[in-house]
Amino acid sequence: VLLVAYLGYVGLGAGVLQALERPAEVQAAQNLLQQHWELLANHTCLQGPALRRLIEGIIQAYKSGVTLQGNTTSLGRWDFSGSFFFSISAITTIGYGNLSPSTVAGRIFCILFALFGIPLNLVLLNEIGQLMLLGVQHCAHRLEEVFHWQKKASLLVKTCALVTGLLLFLLLPPLLFSDKEGWSYEEGFYYSFVTLSTIGFGDYVIGMNPDRTYPGWYKNVISLWILFGMAWLALVIKFCINFLE
Repeated sequence: VLLVAYLGYVGLGAGVLQALERPAEVQAAQNLLQQHWELLANHTCLQGPALRRLIEGIIQAYKSGVTLQGNTTSLGRWDFSGSFFFSISAITTIGYGNLSPSTVAGRIFCILFALFGIPLNLVLLNEIGQLMLLGVQHCAHRLEEVFHWQKKASLLVKTCALVTGLLLFLLLPPLLFSDKEGWSYEEGFYYSFVTLSTIGFGDYVIGMNPDRTYPGWYKNVISLWILFGMAWLALVIKFCINFLE
């Protein structure tokens, strides 16, 4: 029964997503073909195969973190700050996919790094989650002692912890992303949930716009937000699991 419910839920998601996203995909494909043929028609010196190789080269360079800026190129995704953020996304299993090692040595190191880093990350998240849970239980116990509440104290503290977590990890960060990335609030909220839930699609990633200047503390603060936010969301998901079971 559980397997049928699971498959039915996934099938429902697939059907809804197909209905919502398929028309946009078709329209994007038509626009791309139209721009391709217009470019070749307006610039007869260009040839189809050469243009395709250029496009493929640009895509490959972008995946490696290189972007064109006028007559120069922009680097910076593999500086220490960018590499630190990539390391965080690797061992937290977010795996945005917008950046990945391109050398054999880098890929081998990434495997070994993740092999030991993922368990280390899980242990740390578990400890942070336990500390958060102990803090909630301690506050509930203090309320019971002071006001002689019983079930009300536990419910009140859990509600406050949930609201505080929602503010700190999901509702307020999009305001920062709107300021630093130029995203809308909806895009920032979407990025926040996709990141903290470790889905990590990679369609939105902070600090990757070559046209913007980011402060040095930005990615470090976001790394801490990811760690504590994942621990908080893991507790929320754990409560949901207990409810479903």
